[in-house]
Formats: sequence, structure tokens, C-alpha cells
Amino acid sequence: MPDKLWPPLKEKRSLLKKIAKLAADTIQTKAKERKINVAIFTAMHTFGRDLKWHVHIHLSVTMGGLSEDNSEWKKIRFSKKAIMPMWRKRVIKLMKDAQKAGEINVTAAMLEVQYHKKWIVHFAKPTTNPWRTISYLGRYIKRPPLSQSRLEHYDGSKVTFNYLNHKTGKYQKGTYSTDEFIQRFIQHIPEKGFRMIRYYGILANRVRSKLLPIVYDLINQIIQPVKFIGWAGLMKNSFGVDPLKCILCGSKMLFKGMTFGKSNRELKSYHEELATRQIIRA
Repeated sequence: MPDKLWPPLKEKRSLLKKIAKLAADTIQTKAKERKINVAIFTAMHTFGRDLKWHVHIHLSVTMGGLSEDNSEWKKIRFSKKAIMPMWRKRVIKLMKDAQKAGEINVTAAMLEVQYHKKWIVHFAKPTTNPWRTISYLGRYIKRPPLSQSRLEHYDGSKVTFNYLNHKTGKYQKGTYSTDEFIQRFIQHIPEKGFRMIRYYGILANRVRSKLLPIVYDLINQIIQPVKFIGWAGLMKNSFGVDPLKCILCGSKMLFKGMTFGKSNRELKSYHEELATRQIIRA
């Protein structure tokens, strides 16, 4: 969406849930013209890489779908040339309806200008590598506004982090006062109950249990049982540190329990003791 349309969505944040439905409806309309039911999920993001308010939506759709009688898996492709004007029309209508209802402070003239602009709708190239696809999608499904790895420095009054500038294609640093950084960050926290991820078509909650087994059978896909990953495995995958590995001898530790309520002074004494032992052992 053009940047002129971002502020109204911050002014009336309830409109964000409708944006996801409009995006899915755009794709489903084209699929239904071919009498195909596709699988769709969307991820709503309100942030840019520099934490500014930047509303955009990521949509993933299968390159095929079920026929009307659910007896066949039919291939389908979508065209930016066809999708862009359909998407633009739906968003502008949403804005016009909200403007007439007095929900957002925009002018009809501004909306008319945005309607006649060419919008940027990015279509990612399909891949034949499922793990690459899963990795790509995973970055958007649970992506926070700012990952910990991008934080570079905090001196008590200012926060510095790095981000990729899409216009230049180069990494640069952003430095903000603590208050400004917090304000930039918390504006992207969704309201309670707001669903960032939404499912449509074959993946819709009311039909997925019935339709997915049919899809698996038609495309000859064998579903592997889900592998359970515990908290220790998640920490190791995320941070590269095994919490059950002893920092002194490297042996595997057993989780015996957890203690709450200790003061910082008491915790510090444990840290000092461990550090001293490690130094002596070295």
C-alpha cells in the first residue's frame, strides 16, 4: 500500500483485520474464476526495518487447489498485472467507507489520487526446495519488529540497532533516545486478541480438517509425525547455547527444578562463584 494510507490504519487500527481479509479475497476471486479452491494464510506487519509505522501484508498461496467437487488437484498461477488493480480497488473502498463514517481523517481527493497510482505488489518466485520455502515463510510468521541480534548498543540513554535500507541495499544504524525507541517499538504491539496470522480457503479452520486429508491424498504426500522439541532444544536452536550443558565441565546436566524469589544480590553471589570456579579450572 502507498505510504499515504499507513497513518489512517494507525488512527483506526481495527481496520487492520479487514486488510487481511481483502488480500485473501483478491486471490480467492481469481481462483474461483478458474473454479479452484486454494490454500491461503496471511501475516500482518505494521513495522519497517527501522521500526517506523509501515503497514504491509504477507500472503502465501498454494500454486494449485481443489476442484469444485474435491476430486482433482489443479494447478494455478497468479499475475501481478491482474491482482494489483483488484487489491487497490478493495483497499481504497475500505478507506472511503471509513472516511464517510468519520472513522479516519483523510480526504476523498487524497484517496482518489492513490486509486490512480500504480501500487507495488511483490510476487516472490516459487521455489522447488521445501526447506527454503519453510525458512522464508517462518521469518514472517513469528517475526518480531526487532530481533535481539540487531541490537548493537545501549548506553543508558540511547539505543542503537542496525537495519537494511531497501532503497540503498546497504545496512545502516539507527540511534534513538530510550523513550523514542520504546515508542517506536510498542506502536507495533497488537491489541489483545488480534490475530496476526489468518487462514483462508482450504486452510480455513472450519474446513481444514476435512479438506487437508483430501489434498494429501491427491498430491501423494505422506504426513510425518510432529517431532517434539522441548524448551532446551528451542533455546539451543534460537541462541546456539545448550542450557543443559555445564559451563564448567561440559557435562550434561539434569533439570531438577526452578527457584523463584531470589534477590539480585543473592543471584549475583551464584554468578561470582561460578565465574571464580571457571577461572580456577582454566
